Amino acid sequence: MIRILVFLTIFLVIGISLNLFQTNDPILTDQSKQPSNDENLQYESEEEELPERPTEGISTYIGGSIQSIIDQFGEPDRTELSYYGYTSFVYNNEDTYMIVGEKEGVVVMISVAGEQTNIAPFEIGENLESVYKKYTMQPEVEFTYGDGVYRFELFENDLNIRPLLQLGDIFAQLYFDNFTGELLFVRFLDKETILLHRPYDLTYRGTLVENDPLTDEQWTLADLASEKQIFEMTNLIRKRYSIPVVEWDEDTRNVAYNHSKEMYETETFSHVSEMSGDLSDRLRDGGIFYEMAGENIAYQYTDSISVVSGWLNSKGHRDTFLNEQFTDLGVGVYRKYYTQNFLKIPWDED
Repeated sequence: MIRILVFLTIFLVIGISLNLFQTNDPILTDQSKQPSNDENLQYESEEEELPERPTEGISTYIGGSIQSIIDQFGEPDRTELSYYGYTSFVYNNEDTYMIVGEKEGVVVMISVAGEQTNIAPFEIGENLESVYKKYTMQPEVEFTYGDGVYRFELFENDLNIRPLLQLGDIFAQLYFDNFTGELLFVRFLDKETILLHRPYDLTYRGTLVENDPLTDEQWTLADLASEKQIFEMTNLIRKRYSIPVVEWDEDTRNVAYNHSKEMYETETFSHVSEMSGDLSDRLRDGGIFYEMAGENIAYQYTDSISVVSGWLNSKGHRDTFLNEQFTDLGVGVYRKYYTQNFLKIPWDED
């Protein structure tokens, strides 16, 4: 029997400016629908020669032991739970920001944001045109895994901002800055992990690869991991653009977290809540004093790197993200509902 599932990705951006604070929200949602006749999907087997898997650089560790990463880069700064059944080894050094996914002792995913890591055949900061000269990006990426055939469909926005490339038996996701054309992040994954992430519209024949449901405790740990990673990548990007970094503010984090949790529980997505008001109301109720504040929200992004990329590629969110006047930041995540609250604290003013 053939089973088919199509995931439709919708990307919507809304920007609002109110008084002393800005509110911006990218949305990425997944919807599922079943075709009326699941026998109609045809898979044409076209033998296209795939680009070879790199023989140097960080991607060569995919499929190898996690010990090989530790031998080369040392012990990670910390290990965290992901949403997808693997453990994240986080390297947050001066020149390297890297998240390595480990499952049963094997490296299944590597995300890189630092400029000094060898991500051959790419380079952080490389422009889109340069990459397209090396490789032809396809709007459909089809592959087999186990007894299934899987096809990701990429739309024009995907091809310009987050294209997907199969390199032998692994995949590279490239995250570009739409405003500068430069490569911000790269992610290398094996076949099972990209099917668990499911970052693009997916059509399949066979068995859908799915992650085991997370327990409440696992959700909490994975959300906390996302908060830390988003904060660290925010400062990494601000430094890259020569903008002062922000300090972590735990009270503001709690305000952001409560807003994410409320949006999840009420199945709403807005900067204004019937229960807790707007950002200024929430900060006031949290006992937080500020001169200026800004908020970015999002939901159902794959993880920290994908949501940071989404915010940077929307002008309203980008303006908040890269605002030089902000001094402090709280990030709150609840079950893939993400809130960033930036502040300018009066006494930080010279």
